[in-house]
Amino acid sequence: MPVDFESYHPSTLPNEGTNGRQILEHLAQNPELGFTPSELADELEIPRGSVGTTLGRLEERGLVRHKGDYWAINIEAYDAQTASEIGLRAVAEQFEGDHYDTNPDWDAGLSDVDVEASDE
Repeated sequence: MPVDFESYHPSTLPNEGTNGRQILEHLAQNPELGFTPSELADELEIPRGSVGTTLGRLEERGLVRHKGDYWAINIEAYDAQTASEIGLRAVAEQFEGDHYDTNPDWDAGLSDVDVEASDE
């Protein structure tokens, strides 16, 4: 499908379900911490041999940084859209299956704030 070339901005994020995306999302959920490749492999159940290569690719994109053996998210590299995408996904996963997730019409009885404000 063709896109408007001037307004098209491809995502800098790795594709969903990839090792890169798993690592990046884990680091984004823990921005103040640094992890060794071994810790990431253990926590995310990714083969140890894949973690180092994946971290290298993420570093080339400017998405992660490291000091010695420890790797962390590169907060400065994120624009608002990328940070929002990762943050919203993390929140959605955290609350998956709760009352609001399993009851899509939970807000049907709420009044419309905009309508009330315009009536005053």
